[in-house]
Amino acid sequence: LGIDLNRSQLNIGEFLGYSTDNIISYNNSDIGATIASSRYPIKAMVIVPCSMNTLCSIAHGISNNLIQRAASITLKEGRKLVVVPRETPLSAIHLEAMQKLSSVGTCILPAMPGFYHNPKTIADQVDFIVAKILDVLNITHTLVPEWHSGEILTIEDL
Repeated sequence: LGIDLNRSQLNIGEFLGYSTDNIISYNNSDIGATIASSRYPIKAMVIVPCSMNTLCSIAHGISNNLIQRAASITLKEGRKLVVVPRETPLSAIHLEAMQKLSSVGTCILPAMPGFYHNPKTIADQVDFIVAKILDVLNITHTLVPEWHSGEILTIEDL
């Protein structure tokens, strides 16, 4: 993509293409950041992409960095946690960690795009996953049309 993600030189506003007045950036090693506090007012946390290292650490209560610590607090406080695993194939250890997180209410949402909405571009496939995340968070969007049961697709529709 030709994007230099060197954090020391990254202009988040340029990268995102809009004003960043309401964006706060934290260093992942800053385990004492405000978002690692149970008093930080959030309703949900989404980790995307979520490495298996991060997922397994969270599942086993390990908080070696800010993401893991904030996820631990999110679970402790009974808030919604959504993880979007990015690795494949998965080992039995990975599956066990996913099951453990799922059993405590975490939404495991693998980045597995659907094809029934007839995506034309990679951006369409990314939008599908983002739409699924927004659906889980009950956030209205228009990224992907809603599926209506009873619709029949023909070869011509594809």
